[in-house]
Amino acid sequence: MPVKPWLGIAALNGALAVAAGAFAAHGLKGTLAPDMLEAFKTGAQYHLSHALAMGLAALVPGILARCAAWLFMIGIVLFCGSLYLLALTGVHGLGVVTPCGGVAFIAGWLCLAVAGFKARD
Repeated sequence: MPVKPWLGIAALNGALAVAAGAFAAHGLKGTLAPDMLEAFKTGAQYHLSHALAMGLAALVPGILARCAAWLFMIGIVLFCGSLYLLALTGVHGLGVVTPCGGVAFIAGWLCLAVAGFKARD
């Protein structure tokens, strides 16, 4: 995927992450158990940081940077999505997906690192 769509996808994810954080702070406070509220907030925090990482990946040339953007998106869906669902539903079986999202995040950062080292001025 070319740069422009990834910048747009990153920006939309940033907006969703801010909305999720606001929802946690204002809509869920007092309705969820403290540990579930913390899980939701963790999802929002990782969502926002990896939306920014996705935007950064969109600015770096090469296939490895595009792979990084995809891996960040996969991580957002699996890691953040599973934390959001866990907090809202209380279904703990969703937690088995969370580490897969974490691995996607790590792989994305490693791809971005290699892409950065290979990028030419």
